[in-house]
Formats: sequence, structure tokens, C-alpha cells
Amino acid sequence: MKQIPLTCSGHTRPVVHLDFSGLTECGYFLISACKDGKPMLRMGDTGDWVGTFEGHKGAVWGVALNESATLAASGAADFTGKIWNAVTGEEVHSLQHNHIVKTVAFSHDSQYLVTGSNEKLVRVFDLNSDGKALESYAGHAGAVKRALFCRNEKCVISCADDKSMRLWDRSTGQEVTRVEFNSHPNGLELSKDGSILTVTYGNCTAFYDMETLTQLKEITIPTRVSSASLHPDKHIFVCGGEDFKMYKYDYITGNEIESFKGHFGPVHSVSFSPDGELYASGSEDGTLRLWQTTVGKTYGLWKCTEPTDLNNSTTTTSSNSATPTPNNTVGGGVVTPAPTNATVSCPPVSTTTAPVTPTPNANREVTAN
Repeated sequence: MKQIPLTCSGHTRPVVHLDFSGLTECGYFLISACKDGKPMLRMGDTGDWVGTFEGHKGAVWGVALNESATLAASGAADFTGKIWNAVTGEEVHSLQHNHIVKTVAFSHDSQYLVTGSNEKLVRVFDLNSDGKALESYAGHAGAVKRALFCRNEKCVISCADDKSMRLWDRSTGQEVTRVEFNSHPNGLELSKDGSILTVTYGNCTAFYDMETLTQLKEITIPTRVSSASLHPDKHIFVCGGEDFKMYKYDYITGNEIESFKGHFGPVHSVSFSPDGELYASGSEDGTLRLWQTTVGKTYGLWKCTEPTDLNNSTTTTSSNSATPTPNNTVGGGVVTPAPTNATVSCPPVSTTTAPVTPTPNANREVTAN
């Protein structure tokens, strides 16, 4: 059965980074970073546009959502990292840096934010303070590409253009371990349980034990790879890179399962949804695409009709595009959802001028027309 992705348009320049929230009472959400300077928030399972965060004055390179989808973060070429209320769209903090901010990530409890920048520094901010850096780690000899909290948030892991990955002890501020690569590392992702670190560099995707930083396996991909994501169940992983293709691999055997095209430019970022039912990709072509983990399964906007007569019937899938209305943006506490071909209850923001937080245990239903 053919893989038919959902295409999410709306950005006007390359989409360079993606991040999913955790599962919430209202489903899960997806945020995208784009060189157009306007991070977008979407429903994670359908791609339906929720809103656009307005405020940056340069390309946005990194984004993050906290587990509960109540906070969003973005790092940009205007030398700031911004924290947003993801329910109202209001800017909460603007964290000043001295150079382009390439990466942002929340701690699990949403109390801290780690950033990495072209200053070659990794910083940790206390979001309960006035926006000053609580910790700063120097040592990289190149721009920091990705940084994450790890080891129950006692450490920070970062990778940079100096062809290295470094582990920092937050209690001492010292570098604990360094891993050297033969090319620039591009992607860094921690598995949902925090036990496995996925790293991409050159045409390789490698997996490390997070406790020991010993390499578990390294798999060669047929292209220079920019990003990879391990399924929550750890049985498969997906990756994408310069040849416009998406690749799916068996994590245990290292064998390629399938590859397919959909984007019209290099793939910059890929990520599995928190339930593992789909994965998202962002590309140089300015679009996001959502792909089914199990092709043909009824999920979100994909509807599968099972054949009752194999001689006369076929199994079909349908897909839809999720497109925002350009002038409807998040900002000032007012959000108007874009028109959609789906009926959605329990949205993350109100359609009135007084945003309302989703009520607990609310039911969410999506029905494609």
C-alpha cells in the first residue's frame, strides 16, 4: 500500500526544525521552526493549523514544546530565545544572546530552558527568574547545533560544528565526556524514556547509551542525513537528508525497510509523534509532511476502507492538506483558528477574544469530510 503523507503548508521559507508535545487531554501538538521567522503550532495528528507566534525579527532555527503543550520556545537569528504561552500566544520571556540562537529545549518539568548558539556557548535559563542565564558552558570550538537535558536533567548534552558532542555536568559546570566525529553532527534526539541518544552526522545515524555514552550501533544511510528519530517502542527509526527522501529502518537489524519521496527539497528535520502512530518531516521546500508509521491504518485524517471482496474491492487511503490562513496569527492573546476540512472539539485555544485553557478530560474528535 502506498504511503500518502499529509502536507502542511503555510510557511514561506525552509522548515528547519520540528518538535512534538507530549500527549495531553486534547491530543498532542506540533511546532515548526522556519527561516520565515514565524513558528507555527499545529494539531499533531492532523496537521491542522492552530496559530503562528509573532515576534521574532529573523529566521527561526530551533523550536520546542513542553510535555503539556502549555509553553513553546523558539531560537532565532535576532539573537533571542523566546518563551511563549502556547495557549494564549503571548510572549512570556525574551532571552537575549550575543549571536544566533540555533537550538532550544525544555526540561521535563518546564522550569528550565537550554539554548545553544553561534557564540559556541550552551546556556541554561531558569524560567521562574527574570530571564538571566543560570548556567553557561563553554568549550565548543564551533556553533552549537543542538542541546538537550539528559540523565534525569542532571546533565546537558550538546553537539556543535567543531565535530564534537559533549556532556556537561550541571552541578559542576564541567565537561564530563566528549565524543568526536569525522563530520559535523546535525541532529540530536533523546528517546522518550531517556535511555538512547540518536545522533546524525555525515551519512551516518548512530545510537548511544545515554548513561555511558558508548555507541550501541551505527548505520550508514545512502545520503547525507540531517535528522533521525527513534520510534517510542525502539523497533524502527526514520531519517531524512539531502536526497529529498524519507528512510525507514529496522532498529534491531539495521536493515532498510523502505524509502520514499514526497518533499521537493532536502529534509532538515524528522520526529516521531509521542504515540508513535506517525512521524513528521520539515524540508527546504517550505512544507511539513506527516507520514503514517503503519500505512493503511485509520488514524487522524487517514481513513482506510478494508475490502470485503478481494476480487471487486481495493483498500484505499485518503489524505488532506492542512493550510493556515496567512493573516490569522497567535499574538496579543487573540487566536482565530484557520478554516479546516475537519471538525475539531477541545482546541488548545479559544476562538473568542478571551482564550480559555482546555478543560480536563475533554473529548476530542476529528472527522474528515
